[in-house]
Amino acid sequence: MSNPPNLQNLPQLPLAGLRVVEFTHMVMGPTCGMVLADMGAEVIKVEPIEGDRTRHLLGAGAGFFPMFNRNKKSIAIDLQKPEGAQTARQLAATADVVLENFKPGTMVKYGLDYASLSATNPKLIYVSHKGFLPGPYEHRTALDEVVQMMGGLAYMTGRSGDPLRAGSSVNDIMGGMFGAIGALGALVQRGITGRGQEVQSALFENNVFLVGQHMLQYAVTGKPVAPMPERISPWAIYDVFTVKDNDQIFIAVVSDAQWLTFCEAFGFADLKNNPDFTSNNDRVRMRPSLLPELKARLEKYSAKEISGVFESHGLPFAPITRPEELFKDEHLLVSGGLADIVLPDSTPKGQVTQTALFPFTLNGQRMKVRLNPPTKGEHTDEILREMGLIESYIAELKLSKTIA
Repeated sequence: MSNPPNLQNLPQLPLAGLRVVEFTHMVMGPTCGMVLADMGAEVIKVEPIEGDRTRHLLGAGAGFFPMFNRNKKSIAIDLQKPEGAQTARQLAATADVVLENFKPGTMVKYGLDYASLSATNPKLIYVSHKGFLPGPYEHRTALDEVVQMMGGLAYMTGRSGDPLRAGSSVNDIMGGMFGAIGALGALVQRGITGRGQEVQSALFENNVFLVGQHMLQYAVTGKPVAPMPERISPWAIYDVFTVKDNDQIFIAVVSDAQWLTFCEAFGFADLKNNPDFTSNNDRVRMRPSLLPELKARLEKYSAKEISGVFESHGLPFAPITRPEELFKDEHLLVSGGLADIVLPDSTPKGQVTQTALFPFTLNGQRMKVRLNPPTKGEHTDEILREMGLIESYIAELKLSKTIA
């Protein structure tokens, strides 16, 4: 499989020279590996002999593998066989960082837990991604949706009596990011102490962190927090408006200066001069009458016309965009926010699409795609030879279906 060209002139990435061995699947663990890989680490993904099951998910899971496994190498090993587990332990012994997101006890069974690996590699940083940090819930099986429901996020996202999961794998993705943040902190500390450590990140605690602002809202106000669709807005205009041709647009007017600009831009002199609308708090109190009035006035404009007025006057606005429309987003295309990848398991083979890059720059540069998401076991031979295994033994392992 060919990989993206023209990377020779890029400056060295901050994690170049770091080896990460990743025993992960689905979203949370792979996200952590992708963070480290994008920043230059060599990330080796250890897959089951039949391949990561995430490769072939349907529906909402179809994008998981190609999204979160770029810039990685793949080796396929049957950990259930003694020779496979031994090969995995040999590989892990070469790592600076090991990642895993399996059920508690799984890695112990194969001698791939932190205690076993750190006994011979005290510099190892070992990142576990779990449903819950140690405590009464740690035995439970967790999913993103499970912790959204029990952690208040689904309540805050939907309407009363209709809890709704967020529109992305927010806890899985952020849980992986927090795992990577922990790994980076542990790497800095290792540079000082010379010793590694275990890092744990968890879905539930990630969700609680997201909802923490609402917990503190209750602590400050003493009032139960309303779901976001029913909240008392701190701003008078912060809403989706249905306009001409039944199109929709989100607009916001969040300060007194913006209110004056908004009224002047649309010629609403009567609203500008109305003493009931002088301050933001005045307008918040008048929302029940103000919003219907604004909706009636704005519905004669198209979303494009309103966007033009808001953009030319520096006011916040947003079209209501679907994910597939982002492939043609002008800003992403011009700024380099998307990069080509080859889908590893597509039919027909070799299908090219684009993926979203990390939302930050280092020294003015986006983190590039250096390796396409790998096919199953694409780098098995390369990695085992690098480990010093002889060709005849590699052939034996293949014949016994211990590796692929």
